[in-house]
Amino acid sequence: MPAQVIEVLKPIHCALCHHGPLLRLVREAGVPQCLDCTGLGHLVYLPRGDVALTRRSREGSSLCAVVLRFNRRRRRYERQGLLVEAEALQRALTRCEADAEARAHRRSRDRARRAAEDVRFTEAFAAEIQRLFPGIPPARARAVAAHTALRGSGRVGRSAAGRALDGGAVTAAVRASVRHHDTEYDALLLAGTPRLEARARLAPVIEAVLTAWRQSDQDPVAERDRR
Repeated sequence: MPAQVIEVLKPIHCALCHHGPLLRLVREAGVPQCLDCTGLGHLVYLPRGDVALTRRSREGSSLCAVVLRFNRRRRRYERQGLLVEAEALQRALTRCEADAEARAHRRSRDRARRAAEDVRFTEAFAAEIQRLFPGIPPARARAVAAHTALRGSGRVGRSAAGRALDGGAVTAAVRASVRHHDTEYDALLLAGTPRLEARARLAPVIEAVLTAWRQSDQDPVAERDRR
């Protein structure tokens, strides 16, 4: 397992050699140590971003370390890059330059494939919305599907349940759309209303819209009652 190196957010000196302030350090038993004192000082930094270069550099380096930085807003450590041997990085760069065109072609082909998959999934999601809510306007069903099924969005449509077209996930997507577009929910949040309180206050309104959309305009029972 690669060693973990921390990018420093405040001035800290090495507890062993007193060198500093440090840009990066390793904590052993809670004690900050510089890279030279931990045997990592000869490694070079490779920022994250190029997947092929990172993978090849890591595979070709007999010693490497993961560089982390604490994100105060998210309250977690996040990966910034790697420390690898200079020779391994140079070999990886040479390999990446040699097959750059082939990898670019593969990325383009993969993007096209994912785009086609996204179109099919969005259409299937919209169709399932229409099945569960036959009274919803078709344009609205397509808009909800496009919003919730956006790749990388983290929305319910991209969850495992959403991708399986689970009824609960589809309903959750429609409910979220009604909450944001057909009620004063966003205005309440901007006014300082707690999220759970706002949702509880608007729940009857949202359920009324969902109930109406669950009824088809061509429902034979409804047609018979009207006559």
